[in-house]
Amino acid sequence: MDLIITFSIILFGVFLFVRDYFSIDTTSILIMAMFIVAGVLSPEEGFSGFNNPATITLGCIFVVSGGVFHSGILDGLSTKIVKIAKTHYIIALIVFCCISGFFSAFINDTAVVALLLPIALKVCRETNIKPSRLLMPISFAALFGGTCTLIGTSTNILISSYAKKYNIEEFGMFEFSGAALCLLVIGFAYIFIIAPLLLPKNSDENDNFTKKAESYITELFVEENCKDLNKVLGKSQLVNDFHVNVLSILRNGILKHSFDLDTKILKGDILKIIVPPETLSQLLDLDGYTVKGNNRMKVAEEKFKSFNLYEVIIPFGSSLSGVSLKEINFRRQYNSSVIGIRHRGQNKFDKLTNIKLKEGDMMLVLGQAEGINNLESNNLIVRLSEYEKKKTNYRKAIPAVLIGIGVILAASLNITSILVSAMVGALLIVLLGILKPIEAYKSVEWKVIFMMAGVLSMGTALEKVGGAILIADFIKETLGQYDAHITLSLIYLVTFISTNLISSKATAALMAPIVITLSNAMNISERPFLIAVMFACSLTFMTPMSYPTNTMVYAPGNYKFKDFLKVGTPLNLIIWISASFIIPYFFPFNTN
Repeated sequence: MDLIITFSIILFGVFLFVRDYFSIDTTSILIMAMFIVAGVLSPEEGFSGFNNPATITLGCIFVVSGGVFHSGILDGLSTKIVKIAKTHYIIALIVFCCISGFFSAFINDTAVVALLLPIALKVCRETNIKPSRLLMPISFAALFGGTCTLIGTSTNILISSYAKKYNIEEFGMFEFSGAALCLLVIGFAYIFIIAPLLLPKNSDENDNFTKKAESYITELFVEENCKDLNKVLGKSQLVNDFHVNVLSILRNGILKHSFDLDTKILKGDILKIIVPPETLSQLLDLDGYTVKGNNRMKVAEEKFKSFNLYEVIIPFGSSLSGVSLKEINFRRQYNSSVIGIRHRGQNKFDKLTNIKLKEGDMMLVLGQAEGINNLESNNLIVRLSEYEKKKTNYRKAIPAVLIGIGVILAASLNITSILVSAMVGALLIVLLGILKPIEAYKSVEWKVIFMMAGVLSMGTALEKVGGAILIADFIKETLGQYDAHITLSLIYLVTFISTNLISSKATAALMAPIVITLSNAMNISERPFLIAVMFACSLTFMTPMSYPTNTMVYAPGNYKFKDFLKVGTPLNLIIWISASFIIPYFFPFNTN
């Protein structure tokens, strides 16, 4: 009975992952809770993912990476990157991909792409390069770089922890770097030679997005006979019936940007609003509102020149994902107004306050630098426009880099485990004042931590009820007549297809116990199968939702879903075939 319940919960979880009803971390925790409530796992077993070495190691690595990033040392390279990249498209492609791949091998790949995005867009704005020609390769390069070391991605750490759980030797820091670098060379050859022929030459819709948003902005004068007179905004026809987004209020010569739905509408107010033309025409049929191109508003705005329009994107792990602007009272909290949202290629300019935000959404925000900096410092957004290089703090940068190198060397030279070296590194980052405790807390992508803890319960349940053995036996009987190389190739194929549909961590948590059990049944080494799962989970290029970095470049690059299929599918197939030969070469099947 437990076996049926386990498979039912896993299938339901896969359905939720594919349909994207909830955020990935919420779905992962929900699956864990279902296993506990159903009695498949005890509470101790269900919550064991939180004290799993992989989860703890990942949290510490986030802190070490955060220390390096906050020191500004990577930003110090931005001027040189822009100068070199502006010379020619191919040069820009090579420079950005090499930097993305190199740093992603040692630092969180989503953070690397978040850093390179505004720099790449700056290059695009100052040259004739279309963002669609540059951003997708940057994401793909980060994925290749992440496979090169144990700390390159959370999936690598997760697979290594599964090896230890099954009394298999953990993977070394650079143990699979040889195989990964071979795939990286093949992938980069595709990106530099073939991809430019397939990448779309989409117009830079970012400028059009901004211009269209600005065309939706108008000013309304409140007359004496207005039905909304003396009503609060939250109960007005303006907001309830016409879903108007009020950006500012000019009252008695004073410009108000800080207000909420409890603010009253008074006679003589000039309301700066964003509204579609068709809605505006209906609105003007009401008595009491007239369109006003008023010099008083312009004069008042001159006093608030610090209010600018910013292009931003919601990165992976942002707490803005999954909520609406209304729910978090965005305007009041950050003294800023969202005037446009680009979601999955669709531009939205009305009824914005009720839209559920998602990772990868691009927003136009009217606000002050202080509010935008606050959003950025809390890792809620990544600013795409008005990129400014941060000043490098060498007092923090040098020890941060040395600590990072120390963490890598201590683990790679087998001085200690990656868990211990990462933990010591994280403590040193805080103790030396490179990050304050609150900054260290913010540098951890808690969404990934909760997701990791949640998906580990799937592997635990599958193992406990014998599901891993059942699936492994089925695979052995089905593929028993084939060579181990073909079995590995098919495992890789199933894994990367699954990862393009559901989370890479969920796929890894499901596949790891299965392939370990399968390799034992086939009496061959577990390592090649685990490496195949590890690479297949990370090297996913076919959809914008298959990996967070792909999601991040989707809106700024003005891509369509078919663009990823067109460029990513051939690359996935090439890497699949290549990995089928490369992995067994570096990791033989024999157990001697």
